[in-house]
Amino acid sequence: MKKIIALTLCSLASAVAFAALPPLTPEAQEAAALTKAKAAYGDRMGAFQLCQAQNKVAERYRVSGTPAPAACVAPPPFVAPVAAAK
Repeated sequence: MKKIIALTLCSLASAVAFAALPPLTPEAQEAAALTKAKAAYGDRMGAFQLCQAQNKVAERYRVSGTPAPAACVAPPPFVAPVAAAK
């Protein structure tokens, strides 16, 4: 019972704390968008590198007469998101 009460009080306190936070400034929003874009690009690069490694291993163990592994498509170079004109 004490744990439930403590959990409820902590949940209520954290909800009040998050509700009181001010909105992000435009600079902070741009920084967050840039970070999100960089993370997404890193994910695409990681998937491309994984594809290359998988193809290299598949080619090594490929039996003659079987089709070659599918080609990997390289992602385009990173382009920073453009801020909306105000």
